[in-house]
Amino acid sequence: MITAKNIHKFYGDLEVLKGVDVHINQGEIVAIVGPSGAGKTTLLQILGTLDTPTNSNDATLILNEQNVLQLKDKSLSKFRNKHIGFIFQFHQLLPEFTALENVCIPAFIANKPKKQVEQEATKILAFLGLSDRIDHKPSELSGGEQQRVAVARALINKPLVIFADEPSGNLDSASAKNLHELFFKLRDEFNQTFVIVTHNNELANMTDRKLEMRDGKIVKQ
Repeated sequence: MITAKNIHKFYGDLEVLKGVDVHINQGEIVAIVGPSGAGKTTLLQILGTLDTPTNSNDATLILNEQNVLQLKDKSLSKFRNKHIGFIFQFHQLLPEFTALENVCIPAFIANKPKKQVEQEATKILAFLGLSDRIDHKPSELSGGEQQRVAVARALINKPLVIFADEPSGNLDSASAKNLHELFFKLRDEFNQTFVIVTHNNELANMTDRKLEMRDGKIVKQ
């Protein structure tokens, strides 16, 4: 599903990733853990195609049998929109749009029919227990509800893999627990792959596998 080899990342003279290799199977839920500054988010952003390795010519990044490092910008954007979903610590919902509209945006970008998209978005929001909140804007939703809308947005194009960066870091303990359980429910329902950067030990211990990073390397799996 995901194979990355020899991933390096420099910011100026600072080497943040030092030749990372990782393989993640379809349907796995994998946590990336480690201290702050270990390179976790940088690795997640490269795996999710939001950033590129400094050594792109010498690195490999295969997602769903596609070497994404060989894709040009337009093709990469299309690939990302179709195959990848993102969930961030701060939900990144657009405040002027309703929950339903926020969820629909990635599918509209993919030029899918409006009626079909809205029906699918309504279905996903119902699955996440938000049927009565679809017309509410983010400011009218609780933190847990906002994050579930963000999850719905990540799901709308039926991506093969979802990358999550501290997805429960901004939630209270009850909302965080519900979100964690939701990831496993989604995996069981849709066989999606989850790669999650987290400092939450409870979530990390629930996952199929933990990748521990230190000083820009994976030191334990």
